[in-house]
Amino acid sequence: MSTAKMRAFLAVARHGSFSAGARALGLSQPTLTTQVQSMERQYNLELFHRRGRRIELSDVGRQLLPIAQAMAALDLEAHNLLRDSGRLDSGELKLGAVGPFHVIEMVDNYRQQYPRIDVSIRVGNSAQVLADLESYVTDIAVLAGRNDDPGLCAVHYARHAIILFAHHEHPFAARGSVRLDELEGQPLLQREPGSTTRLVLEQALIAAQVFPRITMEIGSREALREAVARGIGLGVVSEAEYIPDPRIRAIRIDGDSLYTDTFMYCLTERRSSRLITSFLM
Repeated sequence: MSTAKMRAFLAVARHGSFSAGARALGLSQPTLTTQVQSMERQYNLELFHRRGRRIELSDVGRQLLPIAQAMAALDLEAHNLLRDSGRLDSGELKLGAVGPFHVIEMVDNYRQQYPRIDVSIRVGNSAQVLADLESYVTDIAVLAGRNDDPGLCAVHYARHAIILFAHHEHPFAARGSVRLDELEGQPLLQREPGSTTRLVLEQALIAAQVFPRITMEIGSREALREAVARGIGLGVVSEAEYIPDPRIRAIRIDGDSLYTDTFMYCLTERRSSRLITSFLM
């Protein structure tokens, strides 16, 4: 099977149409369509179901997709190796992250050492960042929390305490810290399900049998900060993600027993990549 045909299949699958796939590869639509149809005729099957202007992957197409993605990643690794003769003089490194707080620091340090490597960052929620990594859209994912999937290789980056923050007129605002049990009955704003910060706090509250009053669920750090600044409730955030504002005050939880860990992840099968290794070191 030719690499060109596999690239054509992958482009259509990624972009959702033959025309968009052709543009991504810099080909004419008839050329790309011919490549895909040739592969379908060769094996007497359908890779896509055509439904008017829409296309959907067939069952065998869905099974082929991760194989095609792996082949594309290996092809890129081979290209980079041959082009650079083993030197990291050029190349592109694609990162995924749930927010800018750690990844910008990482990229700044990396670019000082490898200034000729082009680095891009794709931001999303935890599920999307992990899905991008597993589908070869990104090379490295920066996530809070440990994932023990054997298909992933994890490198620990940092640990940060979880802190509260409150409106500047809240009784807690004048204090440097509070006990966990003092959250009993307090109005608490929480992040969306899947948030590592939310999970750590929920587990600690359940273990301590402390029950705050959940006033709202908020899906972004920016909206959470604004809600706290308006006095709607207390917020919880990783210390590294706290942004000072004259309307709010940061408050530690006694003992700093609550924390989040930040990890860098890559696919285990790609851990030997020189480009990926250069970032994880």
